[in-house]
Amino acid sequence: MRCPPASERAFITNELPLVFIWSDNMFDRIIQVIGEKSFQKLQNAHILIIGIGGVGGYALENLIRSGFENITICDYDIIEKSNINRQIIANSNNIGKLKVQEAKKRAKEINPNCQITIEENKLTIENMLELFNKHFDFVIDACDDSVIKVELICHTMVQKIPIISCMGTGNRLHPESLEIIKLAKTKNDPLAKKMRNLLRKKSEKYLNVMVVCSKEEPLKSESLGTICPVPMTAGALLSSYVIQKILNNNENKTDK
Repeated sequence: MRCPPASERAFITNELPLVFIWSDNMFDRIIQVIGEKSFQKLQNAHILIIGIGGVGGYALENLIRSGFENITICDYDIIEKSNINRQIIANSNNIGKLKVQEAKKRAKEINPNCQITIEENKLTIENMLELFNKHFDFVIDACDDSVIKVELICHTMVQKIPIISCMGTGNRLHPESLEIIKLAKTKNDPLAKKMRNLLRKKSEKYLNVMVVCSKEEPLKSESLGTICPVPMTAGALLSSYVIQKILNNNENKTDK
């Protein structure tokens, strides 16, 4: 039996045939779900991602493939061979190169129209205010520096800039244990516990920040290890949360 081309295929549901119509627009399938006006909301939003490693790299990938075209990425690190097992931007040909440069290259290969601004300097308390001279619609914190994470949360919440922060993903095997939750309600995560203690000293209100955190207790080990599905899923949850929040700013979310 001949398999019809994609433009002719119909998927039958209990109600009506669901037909996928061929299109040369890479984002047509997204537009079919959320509508043109909502899609433009994604395109126009300016997102800041701090940390482009195992978690942040997948968050960036999802945003680019979802139509976001204005993203600033901040990371000072270079790609190492040990990154290849879990970081989507890492491969055997770019070891030793800056992560932000390789992330930008990958993003432009997916969507040449995207505007990726790179920040190659190490983010510190001293230079953080300079970074926020720009307007951001949302901040994704995927770095592993607890001091910087605390300052990011405090600054963005005071300035009323939406943020979501990722807790630990190392020494865990179960991506299904990850969830989006308020920091105050997290458990079994040493990094989250440290963050709660540091932020509580400043104000209890900061514990209301939304985070991606695992309910799974980390495996006991002398060193920190990571298996790809966990940071990959964390990045997906971060990006999904941002997408939902950006779309929810639309009065009509399915304005086709």
